Amino acid sequence: MLKVMIVEDEEAIIDVLQAYFEKEGWTVYSATNGADGLYFIKIFNPDFVILDLMLPDISGEEICREIRKDSDVPIIMLTAKAAEENRIAGIELGADDYIVKPFSSRELVARMKGILRRIDRVSTSNELTFNNHDLIIKKKEHEMIVNGKVISLTQLEFKLIMEMAKAPGIVFSRKKLLMIIQDDGYYEGYERCIDVHIKNIRKKIEEDTRKPKYIQTVFGIGYKFGGQPDAEIIAF
Repeated sequence: MLKVMIVEDEEAIIDVLQAYFEKEGWTVYSATNGADGLYFIKIFNPDFVILDLMLPDISGEEICREIRKDSDVPIIMLTAKAAEENRIAGIELGADDYIVKPFSSRELVARMKGILRRIDRVSTSNELTFNNHDLIIKKKEHEMIVNGKVISLTQLEFKLIMEMAKAPGIVFSRKKLLMIIQDDGYYEGYERCIDVHIKNIRKKIEEDTRKPKYIQTVFGIGYKFGGQPDAEIIAF
């Protein structure tokens, strides 16, 4: 049974979402401030977090930052701020999606299910290795190892690099990458968001982000995976 944590200071929104989530058969926990939200997340270890950005004590951005220190749990941010820079800021912190108030509970659930489908597909794939095992992608374990070090990636970042690694040398446009990570059909963001995700991934896996070995830019088009596979890649 899916466990969902809602961190939202408007109790009316919590009540609506809780009723909708429980119809899906999900277990729901909630908090109306950031301190309680962080505490309950550690206690209940939820499978999904719905996080409001504007909380009375701790900002949603700070909570997201704290969660990402030791967890890759999917996070959808809720906010009244519709500007692109706010969306970009949320993604830079590791959120998987961003939805603007007012919103439809049905749309939110659809987005959540889309993220969960992508995670499920990742979990059923096999292992890929590149550059004489310098980079290893363990999809069942949702783990990436670079030069012997385990790298912490968000669910969305892992999905992005896995799809690119399955087709090394193939150029992916930003639009194509958006379609890969947001296949539920409800994505409202801009292609610039992909650049933010790529920037975050490079910081984690590249020795020199100015001269990336694995996630390479194809100017005017998009990105490609530059790792050399250790074995033939078979369809997963």
